[in-house]
Amino acid sequence: MIQTSRTRNRSVEMRVLSDDQIWEIRQAAFEVIEKSGFKCIHEGARQMLAKAGAVIADERVKIPRYIVEGCLATVPKGWTMYDRFGNRAMEVEGRKSHYSTSTASPNTKDALSGEYHETRVRDIAIGARVADAQPNIDFVMPMGSAQDVNGWVADLYEFEAVVSETTKPMIFIGYTPTGCEYVFEMAAVVAGGMDRLRERPFVMLYPEAISPFVFPREVVDRIFVTADRGLPQVPGATAQPGATSPMTLAGTVVQITAESLIHITLAQLRKPGCPVSMSGNVGILDMATALMAFGAPEGSLGLAAQAEVAQSFGLPTWGLGGATDAKRLDAQAGIESTFSIFSQALAGLNLIHDVGYMASGMACSCEQLVMGNEIIGMTKRFVEGITVDADTLARDVIDAVGPGGNFLAEEHTVKHLRKELWPARLFNRQLIAAWQDAGKPVMEDRVRDEVRALVENHQAKPLDGKVLDELKRLQQEGEKEILARIEKEG
Repeated sequence: MIQTSRTRNRSVEMRVLSDDQIWEIRQAAFEVIEKSGFKCIHEGARQMLAKAGAVIADERVKIPRYIVEGCLATVPKGWTMYDRFGNRAMEVEGRKSHYSTSTASPNTKDALSGEYHETRVRDIAIGARVADAQPNIDFVMPMGSAQDVNGWVADLYEFEAVVSETTKPMIFIGYTPTGCEYVFEMAAVVAGGMDRLRERPFVMLYPEAISPFVFPREVVDRIFVTADRGLPQVPGATAQPGATSPMTLAGTVVQITAESLIHITLAQLRKPGCPVSMSGNVGILDMATALMAFGAPEGSLGLAAQAEVAQSFGLPTWGLGGATDAKRLDAQAGIESTFSIFSQALAGLNLIHDVGYMASGMACSCEQLVMGNEIIGMTKRFVEGITVDADTLARDVIDAVGPGGNFLAEEHTVKHLRKELWPARLFNRQLIAAWQDAGKPVMEDRVRDEVRALVENHQAKPLDGKVLDELKRLQQEGEKEILARIEKEG
């Protein structure tokens, strides 16, 4: 007998756009690239595009649809990331969601004192250490932009700080093309050679074009540096509705899609088959304060819609969740971070970064990161859904217990307990009296205790001394070369 609906489980998910709406956005994006084009401030890239059949007028480039579609045929439909030991860590494909830290802020909410100050390399190392200990943080970005070293070479220091404190996959922001080259060389030292790094990558690059539709020379060079090595890259231009993109979310999604298609085309023409996501950022500009509103619901709505378009191409996506505009770990911080993490998980975004942002993206916070880890765990359990099969339907155990009984001592309960129930770590589920006896701690207190314990006690497996020495050598060599070039170019 054939039985249907025999079941397993179905992940909980949501849709923002209909298939017809996705089609319209795709058509509009192709038309924008072909009719409006983009500004390419890179002579070599313009020559490459012209040879492929693009229409060039000064720095303005218009790419016929057939060229873009040809590049879509060569870009991988996802890739696998590894940890720094070469173990499989996460598959960037389909609707699999992975979460990361915040990054690139000039300020840090100190992990121990809670005070705000300029970001230092040490803060980035501490952020990586705390992130390494969070089971629901899947990859790590430098938590801030170091202000205590020269900004042109800060990526060399930030990479060393992160790779020394975590074994998880990384995304880094290269500040110069030469800096990207040196970071990849450093990563190859850690991985055991460039071939090994290419085979089992643990680093991705995050190049950001300038919305709307400007690809500066240095950004294109970073795209090429990464493509040449066959390593993954994640486009990250930030479209701000009403400022750097159309006020309507539909128009903003068209722009993000078009900008990421241009990025993919540049990378694929340079090196067919190199891994690139179809991604960008939706940054909501608060018109009252002229600041980015990281907790605004429209940001997650726009990213979810853009992800559906990218998924229709079968390409990986990029999210921004776990951030808040609040300045301390209060109710606003919890509400905003929960909303973005939960909604983007339902949308099936792949790489969801910025867990830990506070103060409108102007500061990274280990406290916000640790609370975000708890929220992600809660979200993962919900999105997992309900398994329905012969065992979980529980007919036999219901019959065995009978009316008026209880299920506490049943083997079925023990078997499924840990699978069915998410184990909260930081949420308070005590009796009132027990909470009072403990000094009435609130979430902020519990998170601070957790952060302090991790800063003082957690340690990822350290890098070999010879590897650290080589990282230092490359760091010094790269700094000397980059600063000499900057001085020469004025």
